[in-house]
Amino acid sequence: MSGTSLDGVDAVLAEFPPDRPRVIASAHRPFDPELRRDLLALTTRGGDELDRCARLGNTLAQVYADAVAAALEASGRSRQSVLAVGCHGQTVRHRPDRGYSIQIGNAALLAELTGLTVVCDFRSRDVAAGGQGAPLVPAFHRAAFGNRSEDRAVVNLGGIANVSLLRRDGSASGFDTGPGNCLMDLWVGRHLDASYDRDGAWAKTGRVDPGLLERLLAEPYFSAKPPKSTGRELFNDSWLTARLHDTVEPCDVQATLVELTARGVANALKDFDPGSVIVCGGGARNPVLMRRLAELLSPVAVDSSARHGIDPQLVEAAAFAWLAMRALSSSATDLTGVTGARGPRVLGAIYPA
Repeated sequence: MSGTSLDGVDAVLAEFPPDRPRVIASAHRPFDPELRRDLLALTTRGGDELDRCARLGNTLAQVYADAVAAALEASGRSRQSVLAVGCHGQTVRHRPDRGYSIQIGNAALLAELTGLTVVCDFRSRDVAAGGQGAPLVPAFHRAAFGNRSEDRAVVNLGGIANVSLLRRDGSASGFDTGPGNCLMDLWVGRHLDASYDRDGAWAKTGRVDPGLLERLLAEPYFSAKPPKSTGRELFNDSWLTARLHDTVEPCDVQATLVELTARGVANALKDFDPGSVIVCGGGARNPVLMRRLAELLSPVAVDSSARHGIDPQLVEAAAFAWLAMRALSSSATDLTGVTGARGPRVLGAIYPA
């Protein structure tokens, strides 16, 4: 899995017994600065995009294959024990309003490099069925974290944040709430020459600017009703710059962006009244963001997914392994309450070994 944070690829070896999904081993392969820069450039319009997409798709396949090999080595398992690789790819355009969502990463090449069956392109069928194509992970969240004794919310703090609302009756809904880490990472990269704000240390030195926060929260996406999904097509450098004033100190902007993410999530959950909240994604490792979420959602308990058996950084990778398993068995996944698709669909295209 490589998401909108563009920090690299997470690979997991997972198995799916009847009770709960289980991660056996994992590996992370960071993107080098040049690859990250080239992928980020593809999220906005530019010249020679078709060639760049194909070229970078091949590069990604190499990185993905390396991550698969590393996860297998860490597990001590053989390739023969692996049913398939579920590969989300790297999103470069997400435009369900125009009928498409594009993820690159040459799955045919990945099948050749690994000698394994590859399942990819999970979003297209949902979009074709009238859905948003995102988020897809609520179905997995239901399998991994659902509880018959209470309503639960799962918050995924990736580049874009999304919520899964898991009801005790087994039903699920969900949607993207807005920026997760993407704007915070962008701002850090502009001012500190770093890829992210480790432990929220920089944000901790700043103060929330009320005027800036008000301008950011005025974005119509936040008040739009679900089903809805978003990405870097909206929440990007241009969007942020258009709402900034020169009088705001950079560290205060960072603190305000943390507050924006926390408010986006808290506002999304205010009508659900969950019994508990489980947080996954890279943002779960930001203590400043986690503390603010806990304050806004109090008295509801807010915990990392690690306390429920899966490292927060690995939940999405495990989700696409699960979706790949379902595609191989032609099992339709019901996301009608999440994406707005017309009905359950088998998600994913298969490249046999």
